[in-house]
Amino acid sequence: MLRTARFLAALIVAAACASTAPPPLRLLVYNIHAGRDAAGVDNLERVASLIRESAADIVLLQEVDRHTARSGNVDQLAVLMRRTGMHGAFGKSLDYQGGDYGIATLSRWPIGRQEIVPLRTEPPQPRAGGSVEPRIAFLTVIESPYGPLTVFNTHFDASREETYRLQETEALLTRIRAVEPLLVGGDFNAEPRSRVHARLVGAGLRDAWLECGRGDGRTFSAATPVKRIDYLFLRGGATCTTARVLRTEASDHLPLVVTIE
Repeated sequence: MLRTARFLAALIVAAACASTAPPPLRLLVYNIHAGRDAAGVDNLERVASLIRESAADIVLLQEVDRHTARSGNVDQLAVLMRRTGMHGAFGKSLDYQGGDYGIATLSRWPIGRQEIVPLRTEPPQPRAGGSVEPRIAFLTVIESPYGPLTVFNTHFDASREETYRLQETEALLTRIRAVEPLLVGGDFNAEPRSRVHARLVGAGLRDAWLECGRGDGRTFSAATPVKRIDYLFLRGGATCTTARVLRTEASDHLPLVVTIE
């Protein structure tokens, strides 16, 4: 009888622990092409719908406009926050057409500390018209049910050669070296066989797709995917359970959804 009672008590404790444990974390990585679809048509509402439908807890967005002429002076982050009910933070890369251009993070939970990390290159990366385009990583600390969660969102250079991306990689690795646990995601403009990918993995970051994705994981272009250039990297105790690419032409990239525990 005593043995049975102890066994039942253990079951009750285990059930209580299971019921209070936080559910798996779902994260979306998506280059939204300044709120335009694959044909260049304004499509921010479809992006918002996709975020809601994905049931993501954290969303890492690249190519986000705030009050630029090309996007009709719209604050795209504010629109997405309103349409999804999520918290949001913006990392500005540069001034653009009277407004700001950069990357943004959405979260189901409050966002605490924020930091823009410059990814400087030498010489500075040129843009059309003679200006330069600084690249950044955007650090946010999210007050999640798992505790404070450090997340880096980034968007690397898109040149054919890896010269700038390799420098950006080193700048990113220097900043994240002492941070753990850690999630690093974004549009890296580098394929899995690139030196950039090898350097990131060699530095201890785990490519989530290689852990739990199926298929080729290609995310660009949306109409005819031929490259895997959008990633989520993990470090620490996080374990990838599922990874999939969603088929949509709401942007010129396809979104990557990863579930981790």
